[in-house]
Amino acid sequence: MKNRTFIGAFIFGMGIIGMLDGILLHQIFQFHSVYMYTNRFNQIVSDGIFHLFVTIIVFVGGYLLWSSEREKLTNPNLTFWSGFLFGSGIFNLVEGIVDHHVLGIHHVYYYTDRVLFYDLLYDGFSLILIVVGLFMYLKIKHSNKYHLI
Repeated sequence: MKNRTFIGAFIFGMGIIGMLDGILLHQIFQFHSVYMYTNRFNQIVSDGIFHLFVTIIVFVGGYLLWSSEREKLTNPNLTFWSGFLFGSGIFNLVEGIVDHHVLGIHHVYYYTDRVLFYDLLYDGFSLILIVVGLFMYLKIKHSNKYHLI
């Protein structure tokens, strides 16, 4: 790998979207916790473990970005945003499929009779992030001889 900017932004995006999920959906709106089928104490503990995990991811991505050689890229900002959005989308989609659909440990929003609708909306948002990040990445790759990965 010649430059860590894309990979660092990818990992950083995974951590930031995880933090936003935890802050917005778990804490502020209180739509769900990581593990819903337990008492409130253990729900908070499961959220805390999740927040610790995504904080570590943010630090790893931040380190990779800090140690990257951005000056070698023709368009470092586009490289950052493509990796960030792609990583955010991948994290959300994997988390959505595994936690909401496969394991069923929580859903996006419980206080409705349309639980599946909100889960699919979350998945759709994840796909939009992936497509936009991928589009940006392909734009860089086709306009540049320098390979990102």
